[in-house]
Amino acid sequence: MVMMIDSKLWKTAFWALVLATLWLSLVPVEHIPSAFNFWDKAQHALGFSALAYFGLMGHTRLVRQVVLGLLAFGVAIEVTQHLSGWRYGDWQDWVADCFGVLIGYAAWTFYLRTGLSGRRS
Repeated sequence: MVMMIDSKLWKTAFWALVLATLWLSLVPVEHIPSAFNFWDKAQHALGFSALAYFGLMGHTRLVRQVVLGLLAFGVAIEVTQHLSGWRYGDWQDWVADCFGVLIGYAAWTFYLRTGLSGRRS
């Protein structure tokens, strides 16, 4: 059984994850810890699925804003990487971001519909 966690904690975790994602996305590759060195598209999908799930858990009444905001965040990261001179923007990374948001949304919806949240949608 999943424990009920206060939405403030979810919101704090979400925004901390946004900042970590931003940092990991924009620093030169040689400054990224080796623990984060695995298939690039999987990193994007995994990161954005976590962002979507945490964001939706913390902002349950802002579903559209969270989802669209994360999609825009992914675009902004890729554009900024392209302009940085030390990273490469890639539209395929954004597609992986979108897939991750979809996975996070699906996990959040499953959580709500299975009654694990203590409420029905």
